[in-house]
Amino acid sequence: MSPDSDDSAAPPVLIFTVTGLGGIGKTALAVEAAHRACARGWFPGGTLFVDLRGYDDNPVTADQAVLALLDAMGVEGANLPQSAARQYDVYRTLLSERENRTLLILDNASDASQFLPLLPGTGHHRVLITSRDRPDALPVRLIDLEALAPDDSVALVARALQGADERDDRATREPQALCELTALCGHLPLALHIAAAMLRRRRHRGIASLVAEIKEAEDPTAVLDNGSPGTDLYGRSLALRPVLETSYRRLSPERARLLRLLALAPGSDASTETVVSLTALDMDVAMRLLEDLASAGLVTPVSAGGHVRWRLHDLVRAFAVAMVAREAHLRKEGEAARERLLHFYLLWAYEAHARLKWLPGMPEPRFTDRRGALAWLDRERAALIAAVQWAGEERYGQKAVELAVCLSEYLRWRRYFDDGLTVARAAREAAHRAADRLSEARAEISLGNALQQAGRAEEAIDAHTRARDLYQTAGDRHGEARAWHSLGNALAATGRAEEAIDVHTRARELYQTAGDRQEEAHAWNNLGNALRWAGRAEEAIDAHTRARDLYQTVGDRHLEGTAWHNLGLALWETGQVKEAIEAYGKDLDICHEFEDWYGAGQTFEKLGLAHASIDRPAEFRACLLQAAAAYTRANAPAEAANAQSAADALT
Repeated sequence: MSPDSDDSAAPPVLIFTVTGLGGIGKTALAVEAAHRACARGWFPGGTLFVDLRGYDDNPVTADQAVLALLDAMGVEGANLPQSAARQYDVYRTLLSERENRTLLILDNASDASQFLPLLPGTGHHRVLITSRDRPDALPVRLIDLEALAPDDSVALVARALQGADERDDRATREPQALCELTALCGHLPLALHIAAAMLRRRRHRGIASLVAEIKEAEDPTAVLDNGSPGTDLYGRSLALRPVLETSYRRLSPERARLLRLLALAPGSDASTETVVSLTALDMDVAMRLLEDLASAGLVTPVSAGGHVRWRLHDLVRAFAVAMVAREAHLRKEGEAARERLLHFYLLWAYEAHARLKWLPGMPEPRFTDRRGALAWLDRERAALIAAVQWAGEERYGQKAVELAVCLSEYLRWRRYFDDGLTVARAAREAAHRAADRLSEARAEISLGNALQQAGRAEEAIDAHTRARDLYQTAGDRHGEARAWHSLGNALAATGRAEEAIDVHTRARELYQTAGDRQEEAHAWNNLGNALRWAGRAEEAIDAHTRARDLYQTVGDRHLEGTAWHNLGLALWETGQVKEAIEAYGKDLDICHEFEDWYGAGQTFEKLGLAHASIDRPAEFRACLLQAAAAYTRANAPAEAANAQSAADALT
């Protein structure tokens, strides 16, 4: 906005527009910017301000606004022309004759017709417009406001409390509650000011009490509006819901429908494909409507890895969800949308899972490679986890359980153990409610695996035992074998190696009877681990060799690498160090092929120990450094730090 922006290379920027969601702080920014600009001497002619009230029931017209501007410039009484045309002529003449540069603030405009006739018509002055809608058709400099950063939100409320009473130390005493409160307000300045006013009024209650009240409410905007103190410094109502309602009422029916349905999407943002599945619209139509909502400040486009996703402000989402809940026909519309979305997620999660588990000879999934499948799962992870939790509602239970099963391999691969627990528990509870014992058994196995990965092997034993019993009751021998297999891993993790040997042997026999060679390979591989932990390394070598050969036969390249790794461990324990080093090298080749950086980190560490056992300290240190780098790529900072520390100790 500086007048010094004029230069010979480009024309000066004459009009600035501050846009954003209602309550985001556009007026406050404009007024503060005007004060600072005038203090620096940029506008010796001062500031002309008019509130166009564009989102009220009766917005100010340009004809009404020009009267206010003329009055501010001293034109009144007999000097005021009677016709609107003459009033505009006088207004523009006065501006053109005004030597001192002036800043014209046209606040809260909802339509170009409100401000176009008020533009000065001269390049001498500057104009600052605020609006919830982006005037994309005009050559203006756009300034899109977003919610405050969390630290700034906390500072705003803390200042408001201490500014009213310097003895108010609640912000210092309850820092966690204050952070929660600002998050519940969506870091929206209007909501934060309302919350601060509520805290000032209830000065003898803690911040946590307001946090609890908002959390308990179905619609947080209702709590904030009930506590609204009235008006702000500009005489405007400090109420959140009216701001959202006026923006919503201005939408066309198709835009309003998309906003409502987008609010039902799980996760903090949604892909365009997700919006298409929710709304059952064509891609082009959905994209156009999303762009319209973005121009209205109700949706924010977010760029993520070359893809555009669409985000609703938390309070806009809460407002729209509450609106859907209040009306039967909107609830029915929303339920149908959620069913469509679950079907969409299940379809693509199944295809991604199929690619991660693909072996030669299997049908080709829609994802052409692992990297593409993992990239899609990474983008949609938060939404997929949230969608599985819809299993708490009976009508979505079966699909949510199936979705949970499709996510298990991905969550294990990425080491998202907490998400794995969340997904498995939701699936188990849904299957149990539906009395679907086979689905419940599958969920118990997923839960047991997630518990073991999270270091809770004793609980994993209980989960796998429940799964085994459910499969036995249902007469599902293949599922029973899977449960025995997983139970053996959990037993071994608790040091019960001999029991694990018996259990893995039982699983192997069931798989052999069923003719499932891939699962038989898994059983041999884990049996080998149990044998090694029981001090029977020679037998372990045989078991891992059998597993490796079976994996090669079925074409499971990645798990062939795991078998090579385990074979290397058994060889090293029997003193066959050179053979162990060769086995580790085979595994590393496969880890790099699959970008299995965590597996590579583990193998580099074992390879380093093998080199150390034959007095090769330089190779040992090099392997530790490579392990640290691999763990870093695998997002395993603790393991990376340990490997780096071990390498540093060797210098």
